[in-house]
Amino acid sequence: MPLDFTAIDFETANSSPASACSVGLVRVRGGQVVATAGWLIQPPAGHDEFQEWNVRIHGIRPQDVRDAATWSEQFDRLCDFAGADVLVAHNAGFDLNVLRRASEATGDICPPYRSLCSLQVARKTYDLDSYRLPKAAAAAGFAEFSHHDALADARACAQIVIDAAHRAGASDVFTLAGALSLRITEPAVATPERAVA
Repeated sequence: MPLDFTAIDFETANSSPASACSVGLVRVRGGQVVATAGWLIQPPAGHDEFQEWNVRIHGIRPQDVRDAATWSEQFDRLCDFAGADVLVAHNAGFDLNVLRRASEATGDICPPYRSLCSLQVARKTYDLDSYRLPKAAAAAGFAEFSHHDALADARACAQIVIDAAHRAGASDVFTLAGALSLRITEPAVATPERAVA
């Protein structure tokens, strides 16, 4: 099995995990980046207030997303890009929670994605004083990127996993997880009303 996965990163408008305002996606096939995509998102209603702290981090303001697609309008595009891939993210619990919570807020059905956390991969692969994304990505040979730009962050996550797999001699994400004593997070079993065809 080749080293295939999709790296994903969200930026949020506020402290609500449903407040996705930007997404970055990077498709990896055979250990090589083959496609990238990123766009702004109108956060779901009720989760669309932009807090100053978040704006200071990522620089996205309410006027920037005024003409962007809503969560529901862009959700099929996101899912089509990711397909059935394992999703990779730095602190994957956060990004997978954004997927679930924004979908719950809009009534969209989130596919049962599996995930691997590049933060955990970095901790098992590198000896660093900090495993924040810029430091971990630099250790993987991906330095000087625009941190908190969703697409740049997703690209950095992808590079960490590609580099870690190379170092571990792992041919795919499952072998990599096993080599590092990590696990690919499996989704919760869908309840009947949330079952995915």
